[in-house]
Amino acid sequence: MTEPEVRRLLREMKEWDSETAFRRFYDMTYDRLFRIAHYYVHCDEWSQEIVLDVFLKLWEKREILTEINSIEDYCFILVKNASINYLEKEDKRASVETKELTDLSTTTTSPEEQIITEELFARYVKALDRLPERCREIFIRIREDKQSYSQVAEELNISIKTVDAQLQKATTRLKRMIMNIDY
Repeated sequence: MTEPEVRRLLREMKEWDSETAFRRFYDMTYDRLFRIAHYYVHCDEWSQEIVLDVFLKLWEKREILTEINSIEDYCFILVKNASINYLEKEDKRASVETKELTDLSTTTTSPEEQIITEELFARYVKALDRLPERCREIFIRIREDKQSYSQVAEELNISIKTVDAQLQKATTRLKRMIMNIDY
């Protein structure tokens, strides 16, 4: 997601109530926001619902979006908060799930460790978003979706060596971007 293009879409959404601009913004950001939600709730259905709710809020607040300095950070915070709120709602709804969700959210980590973990995850998401499209797709399929090299190679109609090379490239770039604060 490039800043100038995002700014242009936000202006179009504000000035013309452009659903087309909103749709392009949605297409550009959905996958990234879904991954953030999934990090917190660990459920595809919930993540999808959370992200759709966030997009609804973004559409409703389209008048003020151009005033926000970092729309990327703003969206991250919206999804994070919506995910935490969703977990709390689910926690109250079912007593069986209450114990499981409480166990998941109650950790022995200190608040400082939790902040560091969230900051690293935010860096990871931003770095992943900046990878070339093919690199990112291969990385996600192998590391997040747990597909095999041969499965990815077959589905993308490329060799296993290409999959390996792209994964190495993605891993190297991600490490460099995550470790570099100014990326």
